[in-house]
Formats: sequence, C-alpha cells, structure tokens
Amino acid sequence: MKDKVRNVSKDANKKSYIRRFTIDGVLIVLIGLSPFVAYFYDIINIPTDAPSWDFGLFVLNKGQFSSVYIALWIILGKLVPFYLFVLWFLTCKQWWYHIILVPIAMYAFQLFSAINRGSQFIDEVEIYWVIPILMIVAPTVYWIRIRLFDKLIYGIDLKEIERELDEYKQKEREERRRRDEERKKRLSDIH
Repeated sequence: MKDKVRNVSKDANKKSYIRRFTIDGVLIVLIGLSPFVAYFYDIINIPTDAPSWDFGLFVLNKGQFSSVYIALWIILGKLVPFYLFVLWFLTCKQWWYHIILVPIAMYAFQLFSAINRGSQFIDEVEIYWVIPILMIVAPTVYWIRIRLFDKLIYGIDLKEIERELDEYKQKEREERRRRDEERKKRLSDIH
C-alpha cells in the first residue's frame, strides 16, 4: 500500500515538475523573443514608404500614419512593453504586484489609440484614462503594505488586537454586571 502511495506521489510530483517546466519554458521563450518582436518591422524589410503590406493572413494598412513601417514601429513599440508587463504581473510573487497594473493600463490605452483609426493623436490623452486606475490601485497597494508592515515588521496583528479588545469589553461588562448586582444586594439589604 505504501508503495502505491509513493508511486502516486512521485507521479504527481513529476507531472507538477513537467507542468512548471513547460510554463517556465513558454515564459522564457516569450521574454527571449521580445527583442525580435520589437524589431519585427525592421526584420521583414517593409519599405519605409509603403502604404500597405500583405502578411499573407492579413493586410496591414498605414491608417493614420505616414507608412506601414511607421505604423508597425509604433504598434510594436507599445505591444512589447505591454506584454512584458503582463507577464511580469502574472508571475510576480511580491506583495506590491498590483501596482504593475498602472503601466499595463498605460500601454493598453496607448496600444488601443495606436490601433484605433479614429484616434487623431496618440500618447497624449492616455494619462487621463490611467489616472482613475492609479487612484484605485495605489491606495490599495499602500493599504496592503501597511497591513503587511504592521504584521511582519512591527508584530501588530489586527485580529489579535480585536480579540484583546473583545476580551477587555467582556471583562468590562462582567465587572459592570457584578457591580450592579452588588449594588442591588446592598439596596435590598437596606430595605
């Protein structure tokens, strides 16, 4: 019976190791490819004045830019930091990882404005979209920091403090009830 348990445990550990190795491998490849993705516009030799470019699966038009080369340069300049920040956010184990949402939001808005044909300007008004996100994320991260510092650095456990306050309140109630009973007894002895 113990051998079966050991074999099941070994198989589970092996599957967990293979799964982790696969995920880490994909992350390494995505991060390692980032310079090539960033310079993809230069690697495929798009003419700098081409109004459109056929990629086989789709055709990319210049849109509001002067050429496809410029359009791809701007789009990839937003896409690469965006996906690197997303990877960082998904793999970060630090307590402050939520603050990474701010640059993710900034690059997401910039990428959307670069792709959106209706945008007249890019990299100008995205900050006004990021400010509300910052107003939510920054205080939340600061609140988490305070909770962690109180508990880990200063040794203050808020649940322990609440428990002690409840005990103190219970003792106060018991003391008050005891005094009331003594007073009633004295009053009844007098009468």
